[in-house]
Amino acid sequence: MSDKALVLFSGGQDSTVCLAWALSRFQMIDTIGFDYGQYHRIELDCRQKVISEIKRKFPLWKSKLGSDHIIDLSILGQISQTALTENISITIDDSGLPNTFVPGRNLLFFIFAAAIAYQRGFKNLVGGMSQSDFSGYPDCRKDTIVAQQKALNLGMDTNFKIITPLMWLDKAKTWKLAENLGGVELTEIIIQHTHTCYKGNRSLLHSWGYGCADCPACLLRQRGYETWLRTDS
Repeated sequence: MSDKALVLFSGGQDSTVCLAWALSRFQMIDTIGFDYGQYHRIELDCRQKVISEIKRKFPLWKSKLGSDHIIDLSILGQISQTALTENISITIDDSGLPNTFVPGRNLLFFIFAAAIAYQRGFKNLVGGMSQSDFSGYPDCRKDTIVAQQKALNLGMDTNFKIITPLMWLDKAKTWKLAENLGGVELTEIIIQHTHTCYKGNRSLLHSWGYGCADCPACLLRQRGYETWLRTDS
């Protein structure tokens, strides 16, 4: 396996754990983030703080961090009518999916990540998709990831490997993985500096991090944190 990895890094909890996971396994790490017109765009500001805190608190990981890439995918927000790209209430649509689902988002993310990885000579693409703790998003399922990897390799005539360390982990286990990877220092970075709240709320710091404490992303993060504390004590 190549010693280089490109991590899809949003500035949220899951992608931060994936970044730490990759830093513990590979020798060179690039990160990539996407501005797709998300209503909680503040996550793009948080991601830079997370990177700087990881560099400050983990000197060995600092030496592995390479380039950070920000890709403008604002066109995706312009053609999407979702609760992640517009200031509308979160509901369940006729298909049974929450309207926080942005059609094509993860598929596009991997296409652009692969294009950069191809130019950089990276073979490993790391993403925080999870089939265990998700809102029914079809582009977070393992079958989708396997199909995407096959399509990228056929279309670019290469041998990318898409790695999803959180695929079978719920949020409590994700908190535990963070603790195993970086101890209190990493879990504090997640609490203090990552962003998950769909509403972009960073007005109040809870025990599990900043957020509105009401949207599905906040509730999932809170429940996972509390379960982790109970099972870890």
